[in-house]
Amino acid sequence: MSFWSGIGRLWRVQDRTAARVGVETGSQPRGAPSAELRVEAGVASDPGCVRAVNEDALRVIRPTTAEELARHGVLAVVCDGMGGHEAGEVASALALETIVQRFATDDRALPEALVRAIQAANTAIRRATRDNARLRGMGTTCCALVLRDGAAHCAHVGDSRCYLVRDGEVFLMTEDHSAVMDLVRRGLLTRDEASHHPERNVISRALGSHDEVAVSAWERPFAVRPGDAFILCSDGLHDLVGDEELRDVVGAGEVHAQVACDRLVALARERGGHDNISVAVLRMRADGAGAAAPRETRTLEAAS
Repeated sequence: MSFWSGIGRLWRVQDRTAARVGVETGSQPRGAPSAELRVEAGVASDPGCVRAVNEDALRVIRPTTAEELARHGVLAVVCDGMGGHEAGEVASALALETIVQRFATDDRALPEALVRAIQAANTAIRRATRDNARLRGMGTTCCALVLRDGAAHCAHVGDSRCYLVRDGEVFLMTEDHSAVMDLVRRGLLTRDEASHHPERNVISRALGSHDEVAVSAWERPFAVRPGDAFILCSDGLHDLVGDEELRDVVGAGEVHAQVACDRLVALARERGGHDNISVAVLRMRADGAGAAAPRETRTLEAAS
């Protein structure tokens, strides 16, 4: 389900025509004001049960000082590479590094800084493919989330997703750039039919496919609350683990974000793990509350 709202309401259906002026934006849901919060984060990535190489890349960066946190917030990025032997792995890693570096040095307002970082990643991939024939045709999806000053900002390209778990419900916060979702928008398929369609993984937009890329971004900040949990994941997870299962695993507040990530990857592997599986969970805790953290470091990066 998608998550679109006015103040105080949660709507599950996205219905918009986005204006494109270099950046594609959509109506962004707003929440209620938040208390002083801290972000509890976890990441996990696995090549799955079929593929020898993990072409996903993900990272959560949490500043260690109040000054850095106020300036940059907490950044989470998930990329799902494609393009054959080694190339997909190169594309996702290059996109991740470019987004992290560009966002850290960009003083423009959100979401523009996040969108520009993703566009810079597209340029970096295009340059790499021109310089190295072995890498031609490579590309990657991307979903990036920033949590800063009690608000969330998100931008994405492709079919890597962002979900929100709130008050016992799960909401899909992004809309896939895929051929099947184009049919849904045109009213030719239902969302349930799309989730089982044989071509559901054929994406219509990716970093590296063209010199210019339209990035979908929330045009307004989303106010977060204590207990909110955001999930960023590649299609290797959301293809095999349903929305309600995401809610059940992540929604329990006593479960640390890292434990939830590990359980989700294990669940996808139990169901065949036909693709690389990557997930980041970011849970909003009231300051001082929450489960003991298995890992509390500035940068969380999953080992394949």
